[in-house]
Amino acid sequence: MHRVETDRQEWERALGELAVGVAATPGEGRPRLVGPASAPPPGAAFIPPCPLELLGDASFRRLHGVRYACLAGAMANGIASVELVEAMGRAGMLGIFGAAGLAVDAVERAVDRVQSGLGDKSPYGFNLIHSPQEPAIESAVVDLYLRRGVRLVEASAFLKLTPSVVRYRVAGIHRDERGRVVTPNRVIAKASRVEVASRFLAPPPEKMLRELVEQGAVTADQAAMAATIPMAEDLTAEADSGGHTDNQPLVVLLPTFLALRDRIAAENGYDRPLRVGAAGGISTPWAAAGALAMGAGYLVTGSVNQACVEAGTSDAVRAMLAKAQQADVAMAPAADMFEMGVKVQVLKRGTMFAMRAAKLYEYYRAYDRIESIPEADRATLEKTIFRIPLAEVWEQTRAFFQRRDPSQIARAEVDPKLKMALVFRWYLGQASRWANVGEPTRTVDYQVWCGPAMAAFNDWARGSFLEVPEARRAADVALNILYNAAVLLRARTAAMQGVALPDGVPALAPLAREEIEKRGAKP
Repeated sequence: MHRVETDRQEWERALGELAVGVAATPGEGRPRLVGPASAPPPGAAFIPPCPLELLGDASFRRLHGVRYACLAGAMANGIASVELVEAMGRAGMLGIFGAAGLAVDAVERAVDRVQSGLGDKSPYGFNLIHSPQEPAIESAVVDLYLRRGVRLVEASAFLKLTPSVVRYRVAGIHRDERGRVVTPNRVIAKASRVEVASRFLAPPPEKMLRELVEQGAVTADQAAMAATIPMAEDLTAEADSGGHTDNQPLVVLLPTFLALRDRIAAENGYDRPLRVGAAGGISTPWAAAGALAMGAGYLVTGSVNQACVEAGTSDAVRAMLAKAQQADVAMAPAADMFEMGVKVQVLKRGTMFAMRAAKLYEYYRAYDRIESIPEADRATLEKTIFRIPLAEVWEQTRAFFQRRDPSQIARAEVDPKLKMALVFRWYLGQASRWANVGEPTRTVDYQVWCGPAMAAFNDWARGSFLEVPEARRAADVALNILYNAAVLLRARTAAMQGVALPDGVPALAPLAREEIEKRGAKP
């Protein structure tokens, strides 16, 4: 028994020293560390070094100025907060601020804070969400990013390319002293459908470039340059995830996007590499190792970040997420694309939001105006879901859009179906706000974006220091996923060479960040 225990400890230590090679005799061999100045014995299996800095695509790390090919994706309404962006940036990773759903002036305040906090010392990005119901807001956000020198956006929930995202990408395009096209603004596109992914991997549409020339936004020469570059050099394959999702399995989506990337790159003869990253389900070492083994150029975490202390949500939500199990998620109507029937994935444990939001969409489909809803049903809605008269909901909605986008009010005044949609969207929008601020009287209405990855993370973290919400820090979580994914990849390399590891190895236990940085960095 003691010998077995010793073998297990030796293998755990050897696999965990990521910067050092390991040699072992096939079969029940014991590990031997192999430094850069020595070589493995003849006939021995060899497990090469795997420092965290070498995981993923080197060109991703180089382009974005990060140490690790990992980013915390945007979560709307500032849930992916300034604090989260700063924490990831300082740890050598990338954080994307969740600008979706916020007023433009709130986004500008976040830009102020990030730029003053990180400056040019650490990388950061901001979200640009497709807003089919509010194109003026999308355009205004792009104006802000261009004016304030935000050089990286994560483009999410796009159904098609818009003039705003194209304008952002090509603004300031020029040639360097060697004649190479330089694009100051970078786009990381998040997609789960081939048709959307194709548009982001292709050059900007010729029609939109012509319109930008006509508007004076770019010159004819700049438009010609833009026709030679991809809309996005980084494409995130967004599998089953929290928030906007098509519930795609990563093992199908990622290889599909990798093949698409190769085909489009060959067709266009780009002078720069295109990368495909993995998102959705990246919450454990097993998921991360699988994505990297399939060829992911970078990893994107999502739901797990919302459970971290830096997230712009409430302690009540963090506690709910820490208890999430595999079946505790559901699909519900999306506030920003309610009329289109688009859905988001949310937590259903401890909240009735998914069921109540679905009921509102049923009423929207069934009736042409609020007044057509049977009186008894309207009374039930006012009592159980809204808790105030629908007339008062409309007045609050009016005041909101008067500040945000007055054209919506003008349209709703002549379109009762749209008016009903805006009233119902009040509940969906408030449900997210109640969750973020931890409104105690509205716990059953919390809208918490969450995918099944949250449950997988909770299972892995159980019994470790990461089990309790108060100890979950975004950079610690990401580094633990990366580090243990590297350990797992090394163990699989040993197994493929006939080395029989002791049962239970590798344990893949979460470690303190200082220990990871000591074991996992390049020498």
